[in-house]
Amino acid sequence: MTLSLGTKLAKKIISEPYINRWFVLAFDLVVSTIGTCASYALCRRLFHQTFQSTSFVEIALFSLFSSAIGFLLFKTYKNIIRHSSMQSIWRIAAALMVKVLFVGLALLLYGHISNMEIGVTLLIDISFTFSCLVLSRVVVVIAYQYAINNSNKTKQNVLIYGANPNDLTLSSVLNLNTQSNYKIAGYLRFGKRADTYPIGNLPVYVLDRVNSIKAIIEKDDIEGILFTRQSDIWNERNRLIAYCLSRNLKLFTVPPIGKWRHSIPQVRKLDISDLLGREEIQINTLQIAEDLHDKTIVVTGAAGSIGSELCRQIASFQVRRLVLFDNCETGIHNLRLELEEKFPKLELVPMVGDVRFKERLTHLFETYHPQIVFHAAAYKHVPLMESNPNEAFMVNVVGTRNIAHMALKYQAEKFVMISTDKAVNPTNVMGASKRLAEIYVQSLNYAIKAGRVAGKTQYITTRFGNVLGSQGSVIPLFESQISKGGPVTVTHPEITRYFMTIREACLLVLEASNIGHGGDILVFDMGTPIKIADLAKKMILLSGYNLDTIKIEYTGLRPGEKLYEEVLSSIEHTHPTSNKKIRIADARVYDFEDLLPDYDQLEALARNCKTEDAVKKAKEIVPEFISNNSEFAKLDRKTVAA
Repeated sequence: MTLSLGTKLAKKIISEPYINRWFVLAFDLVVSTIGTCASYALCRRLFHQTFQSTSFVEIALFSLFSSAIGFLLFKTYKNIIRHSSMQSIWRIAAALMVKVLFVGLALLLYGHISNMEIGVTLLIDISFTFSCLVLSRVVVVIAYQYAINNSNKTKQNVLIYGANPNDLTLSSVLNLNTQSNYKIAGYLRFGKRADTYPIGNLPVYVLDRVNSIKAIIEKDDIEGILFTRQSDIWNERNRLIAYCLSRNLKLFTVPPIGKWRHSIPQVRKLDISDLLGREEIQINTLQIAEDLHDKTIVVTGAAGSIGSELCRQIASFQVRRLVLFDNCETGIHNLRLELEEKFPKLELVPMVGDVRFKERLTHLFETYHPQIVFHAAAYKHVPLMESNPNEAFMVNVVGTRNIAHMALKYQAEKFVMISTDKAVNPTNVMGASKRLAEIYVQSLNYAIKAGRVAGKTQYITTRFGNVLGSQGSVIPLFESQISKGGPVTVTHPEITRYFMTIREACLLVLEASNIGHGGDILVFDMGTPIKIADLAKKMILLSGYNLDTIKIEYTGLRPGEKLYEEVLSSIEHTHPTSNKKIRIADARVYDFEDLLPDYDQLEALARNCKTEDAVKKAKEIVPEFISNNSEFAKLDRKTVAA
């Protein structure tokens, strides 16, 4: 019965968000005033003086008034008591010093006592009041901690990887937060020492090898590891994190303390993007800001994964106007609502349109005269475009051609095109269509430089690989398959791909637009290629399953797909730029005037759905386009035979 009553009381205590601040102020005032009165009465008795009620009332009122001034001035009542710290104690001490000054003055005027008696009275007063106020807060903290420990037995015991001042703050907040599902049981790090001093009454476990964590886990019933820094996740991905995944230990992370919402850390499970992270990209934000300042910017494909993130980042700079151009009505609508909320002062122009229609593009450029165009509109899915080549050519080639000429006609300063690693030695229609787009804008730029085409627009191409979490990419597919219980489908056990986060890619696009010169094809450092099978395994384990529960099935390469992508980022085929993450690719330069008849023919064939002839024409323009696992491979054999 007593235990049940105690549990109910504990739940009642922690259900309250905090003690009302005005109650705290009232309590402190009562304690402070009683302290003064008791000290004065005690001092009169010690020095055998007659007790005078009139003086007593006057001194009590002075104490109440001066205490209120001190507590209000130093805001001692505003701190949540259960989160009290040394700063809270110093605030109390400072507030009491204010009171002492006023009470000392009152004793001189109305106390009718000697200077010695005044000193003794003030000493007793401040000692008694300070002790009572601090002790009351200690009692609240202990009671609250007891209530948490006895009312919530469902918290998961986790260890924080690392041990720095921010980690100490995190552990304190999580352990005292009733809404938290996590209890910090200690800290963990690797080193040579077998033991170390506790931090904040929590043990610090120092490991010399990863296997030695097993004893700690079993001893303290540890259910997971919490990482507070992205660099630690990256450094430990092949050691501690690999071990935890193999032992079904949960892995968590938390944003930096400055990004906590409402001063509460948002703990979340580690996901695959955390494990694929790299060192933070450094870009020249000042130069980019100067480049974009007070300009009208157009982003085509604005509703897509890359386009929408580009819009978010561009909106953070002081641009004059941002035009969102896409044929996806819902995507543009949602993006506009998001940007209007985040950037209320920015002039946004949402335009539903298609890059294949010159009339719509003419209206855009005549109305807004953009200075910079980021061209992200494209069809990108390899198997789908292998089945629909004409649409790939119409959007990725003809659409690019249309908007490139609009930028030239209306004297845009820069035209930045988003390309792909699949344009390098393409084996599919999608990659070939992007290579055709690269060739066209690069040759147009060289024709402008040579004076054969009038204009001033600089055409810059950026080329990178897969982006994590983009629409229709492999990661959302795997997540969906895992949520349904599997199997997870991978085309080939050896297939590899380069990955980059959407944010990384867009930051580098902005940097490339700043440092690139007309005619450049800028290649991004994509890091180390990753096996898709390994990616699938890690995602299964991160989801809390094992490889026996959710199987991986290999389905065979899809039409146009190749095992290994190329980005031409090696030193042998590229030149450096001012940013080590961006290099200039060596690419064959075509004569613009010679290309025009071929591109006209390609457009006519694609527009009239002459599929095989259109693909054949693409192979003539891009001789390195050799189809793989595709019906169009027969065109390569005919070419070779001829």
